[in-house]
Amino acid sequence: MAVVTQAEVWEKLGTVPDPELPDLSIVDLGMVDHVAIENGMVHVELMPTFVGCPALHWIQDKVERALAPFPATVEFVYHTPWTTDRISPQGRERLTAWGVAPPNRSGQPLACPLCGSDQTHRTSEFGPSLCRSIYYCDSCQQPFEAWKTL
Repeated sequence: MAVVTQAEVWEKLGTVPDPELPDLSIVDLGMVDHVAIENGMVHVELMPTFVGCPALHWIQDKVERALAPFPATVEFVYHTPWTTDRISPQGRERLTAWGVAPPNRSGQPLACPLCGSDQTHRTSEFGPSLCRSIYYCDSCQQPFEAWKTL
């Protein structure tokens, strides 16, 4: 039986998409908290982006399938809360390319992911999921989603 390496596990985890934004992986989102390999067994600890996320079983199944044929256990951990600071630079770029403004801690106006203007305002705290709000760009006159800063 072949032995899997940490690099191979991380590469395979990078193929597991977010269920709502498939251009982002769970690695892009910073959901992978820990990877261990012991005696050929892979153990992955994931941090949910939201405790009540309805897609946790789906994500777990996708991780197990991505790691096949290697035996793996996948566990969601809650000892450290996930925050939007864990989203990688590549993940932030992919959010913007998808048309979703990445989280913004800068205190500066939120930039429109469609045209780049900072002439934007929130129209609804509630978006299509718990993690996103709806904004409007006064420059390009388009609505867009923005990932909430946690």
